[in-house]
Amino acid sequence: MFRQAALVAAPSCPNAVVWSEENLIAVASGHLVTILNPALLYGPKGLITLPAECEPYEIGVVKREDLLSNCLLSTCLNRDRRPFVRSVSWSPIGMAPNAGCLLAVCTTEGRVKIYRPPFCDFGSEWIEVMDISDGLYRYLENNNFGEDATEHASVDDIPNSVPRKERKRRRVNVSGVINNDSSSSVYTNVGTFDPARGFEIRSGQLKEKISYQIIDVSKAKGKPVNKISNNCTLPMITADQYASRSAILHSLVLAWSPVLKLPSSNCPVPPNGSSNCFSVLAVGGRSGKISFWRISMPECYSVEHSKISTSTVLIGLLQAHNSWITTISWAMISSDSSNPQVLLVTGSSDGSVRIWRYGQELLNPTEVELAPFSLLKEVITVNTVPILVLSIIVPVQSPHQILLAVGKGSGSFEVWICDISSSKYEKAGSYDAHDQAVTGLAWVFGGRCLYSCSQDNVVRSWILRGSFLSDVPIPSITPGLKSSTDLPDVFFSCLGVAVSPGNLVIAMVRSFDLDTLDHMYEARAQKAAVEFLWIGGQQIDALSGTFPEYGLEAFPDFSKKGLVSWVDNILWSLKQFEHLDKPLVVWDVIAALLAFKRSVPKYVECILVKWLSTLHPESQEGLSPEKILSHVSKNVSNISSRRLHLLNIICRCVILSELKADQVNSKLNNLEGLSGSIEEQLDLWMVLLSNSERELRDRLVGFSFSAFLCLTSHSASSFSHPGCWYPVGIAQMEQWVARNHEHIRNELKVLASEVVEHKTRIRSGEYTEEEQCSYCSASVLFDSLDSALCQGSEECIDGVCQTHKLVRCAVSMQIRRRVFVFFESVEI
Repeated sequence: MFRQAALVAAPSCPNAVVWSEENLIAVASGHLVTILNPALLYGPKGLITLPAECEPYEIGVVKREDLLSNCLLSTCLNRDRRPFVRSVSWSPIGMAPNAGCLLAVCTTEGRVKIYRPPFCDFGSEWIEVMDISDGLYRYLENNNFGEDATEHASVDDIPNSVPRKERKRRRVNVSGVINNDSSSSVYTNVGTFDPARGFEIRSGQLKEKISYQIIDVSKAKGKPVNKISNNCTLPMITADQYASRSAILHSLVLAWSPVLKLPSSNCPVPPNGSSNCFSVLAVGGRSGKISFWRISMPECYSVEHSKISTSTVLIGLLQAHNSWITTISWAMISSDSSNPQVLLVTGSSDGSVRIWRYGQELLNPTEVELAPFSLLKEVITVNTVPILVLSIIVPVQSPHQILLAVGKGSGSFEVWICDISSSKYEKAGSYDAHDQAVTGLAWVFGGRCLYSCSQDNVVRSWILRGSFLSDVPIPSITPGLKSSTDLPDVFFSCLGVAVSPGNLVIAMVRSFDLDTLDHMYEARAQKAAVEFLWIGGQQIDALSGTFPEYGLEAFPDFSKKGLVSWVDNILWSLKQFEHLDKPLVVWDVIAALLAFKRSVPKYVECILVKWLSTLHPESQEGLSPEKILSHVSKNVSNISSRRLHLLNIICRCVILSELKADQVNSKLNNLEGLSGSIEEQLDLWMVLLSNSERELRDRLVGFSFSAFLCLTSHSASSFSHPGCWYPVGIAQMEQWVARNHEHIRNELKVLASEVVEHKTRIRSGEYTEEEQCSYCSASVLFDSLDSALCQGSEECIDGVCQTHKLVRCAVSMQIRRRVFVFFESVEI
């Protein structure tokens, strides 16, 4: 462990910690969801506070003598006054209005809500986007909760002559019965139901303020039935109907799918300002059913305008099991790029585990009741041991397979190797790993290693060799920590494990043993903690080869095998980030390199030089570091854009970490005329960074010019198409080409000349050659790529006119304002 963060509330469910693609950690800690940034662990934290009590849904009333029936006994005996967080799940990156991740939260009351981060720098409470439970309730109410279409006897005596729609409308009391307060507001009329598309809800629309008369069994049991009948407008139902409706509405677990895309033929114009890309939120409940919600990705992003609507459609209900749904996990098999297979794995309290297929041809079901899933395999049949957690991964070396780890309440877990293309399902083994329930499983390093944790406070590491798991020790010596025994053991249970985007760090959430803490101070403010553990030294495969013994004396407890394992795992992580579909979040890689750099800088340089030798086929590993740096610097045009992005991040954040950004930019401006013949190695890195950034800038300008010319070649209406991306900063890029005309390639010159010819077709306001200062409205000249000075305000103080220093955007070359523009990673 190298750091930890204390929590004010203890977790109470498995999988209590999840790691997002944008490097945020959410912890289900009691009545709170705590959001941590591992890069700024001791800084501000985000919070989601559950309301003390939520009004129950109006599903009907039962007779007093039915309250103690078997199906309602648990409801009557329920005494939980404040709900706890039961399940949390991060969406893929790009689903939030600020291009980040949304967080779905399920409570012990069975409610599911979706939250986004606050847009205010001084806000810590996350903002509710939509209430999934409300949408599910409205759909079920419209469809009579899936029961026979017969009217139940209502406690108010509505005449039979009243039409059916009017009878249903009268069930809602709009007279402000609750506390006689007509101002109590709820979300209403925020959705429409269409059998062809499902039930659609639109977030952020607070409509007419109404109130409901809510009658719950647990609150109505002390009142005579005849007295309830005087005020209640709900239908009289049986105890079995009440239990069935409660089970359908009571959610237990949730999970987001990977990002999918609607075919253009099905959705040519995205509705409500959303894109064709979407993610499916699966919500499992007590009834064994799973509801699926298609949530569209915003078409554009902003950190200034928070009211960007999110389109959400209920696309199906699936009776996955006959008992509680306890865990859900998604995976995508990209065997066919045009039609990838999406898999859903579900686990239940009855001990069964099933694999379902979700295909692109099933994206638009005709009826909500017909869920777009087909059963592939029931890998574990019904038994007496409940399933608690699942972890699924597609191995990098086998894109047609999935590795499935199943954690049970008995303390054991099973591992399955499933070949989807051949429909072969092989049980790799069952392991009695823990003495108590398994509460967390996480595959790392592409499925080569598995971490498991349990309520018995034990975390174990396993290596997959062939089709067999072997227990291996967790690396105890990590950079920044001399010994693993430096920290006392004050924990008694572990309730979740999560892995960082680069697979070099795992996070564990543990509850404190309050008897070991000071009851006056520590026990009051600290109930649990999130621990972070380096796993980059985990030896997985055979060693890759020899490695120079740089600085081994600085780590006397480090074996040579441990150092070589760190090299192999860091290089593996960097290779994964070369894929365009993986978000470029390299915090753990940078943190590990910086930690080693403080003690053994030569070791870090050796790692990076070895990585550079893989960027270009002609770079040979046997060459000296200086020759490899010089060779890569001269051949940046042959390196992919994603690799150049990685190279720039490593150069600025690791090699030049002691310098500020302005100092680095100043040095780069002085290296413009150098060709890479400098002898000092630091200067070689500066030349490499300069050439890499210039190459990326050339590609960006060329891509923007090409996109602009492509748009102008079509009709003017194409500019206003909802799905059309328009490049910004064209005028500034044209000025940059003019200033650097002697140093750019001929292809870019040709594109720039074509852009000049099409200026007349540019939309008004899109082409702004003269920029103005945002402080004094003075004109700003294009003098530098990094910064700019305005010409000064007209009002002078003591004969001196005030000027303002402004920052230019590294992407669009425009002066930075409060509007942020996000770009997709595109391989050029």
